[in-house]
Amino acid sequence: MGSVRTIMRSGSRFYVDPETSIKVPGVTSVVGMLPKPFLTFWASKMTAELAVDSLDFVGRMAANDRDGAVDYLKGASRRYTKIRADVGSKAHDLFERMIRGEKVYSVHPDLEPYRLHFADFLEKVNPELVRAEDVAWSDTHEYAGSFDAILRVWLDEEGKPTPDRSGTPHLLIVDWKTSKSTYADVALQMSAYAHADRIIDADGNEFPMPDLDGAAVLHITPDQWAFKPVAIDREVFEIFLTLRRVFTWDREISKRVIGRAIAKSYGELVTGTQRRAR
Repeated sequence: MGSVRTIMRSGSRFYVDPETSIKVPGVTSVVGMLPKPFLTFWASKMTAELAVDSLDFVGRMAANDRDGAVDYLKGASRRYTKIRADVGSKAHDLFERMIRGEKVYSVHPDLEPYRLHFADFLEKVNPELVRAEDVAWSDTHEYAGSFDAILRVWLDEEGKPTPDRSGTPHLLIVDWKTSKSTYADVALQMSAYAHADRIIDADGNEFPMPDLDGAAVLHITPDQWAFKPVAIDREVFEIFLTLRRVFTWDREISKRVIGRAIAKSYGELVTGTQRRAR
């Protein structure tokens, strides 16, 4: 059996079962159904700041190519998002290599703060890797997604890590985040992974989703890191399932709810007098 493939359709990611070729939407695409009105303000602010900070440059560009200047300004948020996504992807690759035990001593200067913080996390928490970068697949609710890691972490009675592994072991599904803040929708994402039916690894091998004790997010920025518990209970998962239904509405049902017109106008009425006057 081969590995799981992903495809993009209308801006959403779908996972393809290597055995049956069944396609299901990705977890992040489902969570993307959540309204995010703040993004409109953020994008307009990025455009405005770019315009103010580069007035002379934009002015010269507009004098020669007005459409080009408009495209340059309206692409401000997209370019920023791409830069952050590139950093996040490279950091995730770095974290996977390190959590698998690879000794990484030298990275690009942009990644060095992430390497140092992740190394500090490994020392302060001392987790045991159980799985990394596999696919969680739900046959029951028809979705899939790639999770970062399942770790075994030892905690004391107050829920604090014991790096000497003297505490009680907890099996956690964990997500690495390199965004500016930790956002609440990570709980929806991780609850979906945790409530999936099975795991598919890179070689196409399948395993049942283990009984997890909880979830956590490791939030790393260039300045600091924090390991935070995340709620993945039934209440949170039900909200994800609501978004899953919204996804079906948006991609399928909404396309067929309005039928063809059974009556309509046929243009402006032309009277006999008007026809004779022609």
